[in-house]
Amino acid sequence: MTRASEICIGIACAGIVLAGTDLGGAQRRLAESFANLAAEIMGRFGRMLALAEAQLPDTKAERREFVRRVIALDPVIDQALGESSHMRYHSPKLQTAIYGLFGALDGWRGVATHLNRLPEAARRQGVHIIQRSLPFELRSVPEAGSPMLWIVDPLALHRVCEEAVRTLIALPAHTPSLRLLADETAKMLAGMLRGLDGIALLVDAPGQPSSPDARGFRLSEPDWLPALINAARAFLAISAVELFWVATAWPNGASAIVFVAVLVLLLSPKGDLAYGGSLAFALGIAGAVVCAAAVKFAMLPALQTFPAFCAALGLFFLPAGFAMAVSRQPIVTAVLTAMAFNFNPLLAPTNEMNYDTTQYYNSALAIVVGCGVAPLAFRLLPPLSPALRVRRLLALTSRDLRRLAIAPVLPTPDYWESRIYSRLIALPETATPLQRAQLLAALSVGTEIIDLRQMATHLGTTAEVNAALNDITLGHSTKAIAKLHQFDDRLASTRETGTEATMALRGRGRILVISEALAEHGAYFDAGAPA
Repeated sequence: MTRASEICIGIACAGIVLAGTDLGGAQRRLAESFANLAAEIMGRFGRMLALAEAQLPDTKAERREFVRRVIALDPVIDQALGESSHMRYHSPKLQTAIYGLFGALDGWRGVATHLNRLPEAARRQGVHIIQRSLPFELRSVPEAGSPMLWIVDPLALHRVCEEAVRTLIALPAHTPSLRLLADETAKMLAGMLRGLDGIALLVDAPGQPSSPDARGFRLSEPDWLPALINAARAFLAISAVELFWVATAWPNGASAIVFVAVLVLLLSPKGDLAYGGSLAFALGIAGAVVCAAAVKFAMLPALQTFPAFCAALGLFFLPAGFAMAVSRQPIVTAVLTAMAFNFNPLLAPTNEMNYDTTQYYNSALAIVVGCGVAPLAFRLLPPLSPALRVRRLLALTSRDLRRLAIAPVLPTPDYWESRIYSRLIALPETATPLQRAQLLAALSVGTEIIDLRQMATHLGTTAEVNAALNDITLGHSTKAIAKLHQFDDRLASTRETGTEATMALRGRGRILVISEALAEHGAYFDAGAPA
């Protein structure tokens, strides 16, 4: 009861101080980041369409950089969730908003890749029709590229995008090329709709739905190997300290177990930064032991009043807090955080202070050993390197895509998309722009394969589709493209009418998307194929 009451009182006091001093800027910063990204993506897309009639600009580098910036939103979302229980309740909507930006970039990629392959006359005609289908707010580059438009009234822009999506989906198209441009532009705007839902939540826009929207959100583990390595490391480190505790009958062994468990579990998700962080924490512990011993045995015995006691604590906490606030070096911040975090447990202030040096150094030794074992565990069983993690994520996605092409039971598009989105977010900062583009292309190909196979089932052309998709499974992208073109000729020669004709035209558009992605990233889709 004593320990539990101490913890509860500490949490309550920290909450009161934070509520009175921290106004919470993470939600505002996240809203600005979302709005800036969405506005820039929409503005650059509109600029590409505006210039395409004269000369199509190369937007490949821009799109790949946007993928990196969308990935970088994930830690900012974590900060916003930590500040607000309201944001945590609606966390699926924020995750879906990130997925929406990825979807928008995927649609932009499809439009840009296809326009780049069209003859000049066909490109001008297609761009002109698509531009006419967009409202002025989205067609005008200055308007669409202004972040204020996205923050001030996101729900009004949401309605504009909804109307544009409906217009593009219903757009009469007589060629698969125009159908592709309309559908991929609609996909781009549908992604923006999900991003606008997140912005409306972050700016507390009036009239937004009050219930959390988990549409399209699914928890998915991008790669199980890092998690298994982290679990093995924690098990071995804790077991080693526990065996040492049992063998030596060390009175403070339980405290050492607590500290090694907390440090290993806390830093394991940091990947290649974990070892440096644990080493910095161990150095901070050593500094905290020295500072706490100086205050406890050199200062406190001479002090009698509570203000004097507070002044003694301030001699440590005020300089440490100031140094943490002004420091720009992560390693220095980590060392100071460890010192501040462990100073009070080492000092162990009570109404009647206990100045037993043996007890103090036993407790300090338990903390030092626990924090010293953590960097040793990370050194002996290191996490996967960033380069290896990137290669694994790409290889796992390629394997899943091959399985998808011949899967007897198709997953839903939401399941496939959430799986690849989680891998995009898990890409380390060191991933190259080309690797991010390959993962985004795999996302597009998988989604189009699901749609194409469903259409083939309705049109009775499953055998032709399976023949082409089987070459994707075998890693023969050139052969797959040739068979997809044969299938396209087969659909073009049919005399379907009504719904079947519309479905066949959309299927031909899907074939173009898959073929162009395979042609652009053939080396990736062919790599690692079964022998």
